[in-house]
Amino acid sequence: MDHYSDDWHVNVCTGVDLPIRDLAEKLRDVVHPDAELVFDRTKPDGMPRKVLDTSKLESLGWKPTITLDDGIASTYDWFTATTDRRM
Repeated sequence: MDHYSDDWHVNVCTGVDLPIRDLAEKLRDVVHPDAELVFDRTKPDGMPRKVLDTSKLESLGWKPTITLDDGIASTYDWFTATTDRRM
């Protein structure tokens, strides 16, 4: 970000397409492995996938060095270490 001064946001992500179910399962596996995921099957055409455009960030020479799994785990570790557990 030392080389970015635009007023618009940039997406920081892997740029890899991932089904929402897979993302939910990854989050569940880190946060609460015993939790049951429940999907609303009455809305089958909801957002099945979401991939962000990383072209702006990549044009600045940035590439991800942390996997999504590692990023989720380290973010959750940071969050639980810095958050009041009574929430």
